[in-house]
Amino acid sequence: PSDAECALAKSGSVLVGMLNPFDAAGLQRVAAAGLTGFALEAAPRTTRAQSMDVLSSQANIAGYKAVMIAADKYQRFFPMLMTAAGTVKAARVVILGVGVAGLQAIATAKRLGAVIEASDVRPSVKEQIESLGGKFIDVPYETQEEKDAAEGVGGYARPMPASWLTRQQAEVAKRVALADVVISTALIPGRAAPTLITEDMVKSMKPGSVIVDIAAGKGPDGVGGNCPLSEADKTVVKHGVTIVGETNLAALVAADASALYARNVLDFLKLVLTKEGTLKIDLEDDIVAACRVTQDGQVTKK
Repeated sequence: PSDAECALAKSGSVLVGMLNPFDAAGLQRVAAAGLTGFALEAAPRTTRAQSMDVLSSQANIAGYKAVMIAADKYQRFFPMLMTAAGTVKAARVVILGVGVAGLQAIATAKRLGAVIEASDVRPSVKEQIESLGGKFIDVPYETQEEKDAAEGVGGYARPMPASWLTRQQAEVAKRVALADVVISTALIPGRAAPTLITEDMVKSMKPGSVIVDIAAGKGPDGVGGNCPLSEADKTVVKHGVTIVGETNLAALVAADASALYARNVLDFLKLVLTKEGTLKIDLEDDIVAACRVTQDGQVTKK
């Protein structure tokens, strides 16, 4: 919430929502207003917390919408078509980053008949990619440090060593040059989005190709995203390639996004409300404790 919105809130109230636990200034505002804040993005990645995982519910929608936008911008068919007037080849789609958004993007592109390749730092996603009909872009690990970083923490990716990133970039560059559509979804909580599609890679793509950068606006210093040429909330054409930088894809599927988000909030409220409807904040509950970011005028999560 903005300064004006915080000023309207009653001290002692409880605020539940997507408060961005990495936004120190924003949390300080919430704390100064005397609000007890719960950031749903901070919920642990456990089975019990799944129903209130706002990142997953909204990223799922973003992955779907990214493919639909790409299909709209790409001026050819996605599926292979054999007609009396000739055969049209299937579109080649490359997905970079295979979290919730990436997996939904693979599934959606597959339904539309595209040929799909996908890349991620975590080797564990290979089976998931293949189960959805995609092909995993494999980059072997040469050191224990690379393997450990690839496993991630709590379901989130970790920054990879430079040695592996160099090899991955070379492998991905080959696939991107042949791709008709590239959808990048790579985000690391609390850090700038990693650069996956360099300007040279964009130059290597065929004219008329499409990039949908889900990380737009989250690059270093808030510029670019997974591609440094993407611009937040704009669709631009660079080197003959259309680059879509929508920053709130879930809002473009507003009815379903709102319904799923409302369910996330409701399931969290069940943990902090009694059957009589009174507030009971139980910090012994691991989900409640993890989501609490402000209380009693203090920021509790650093």
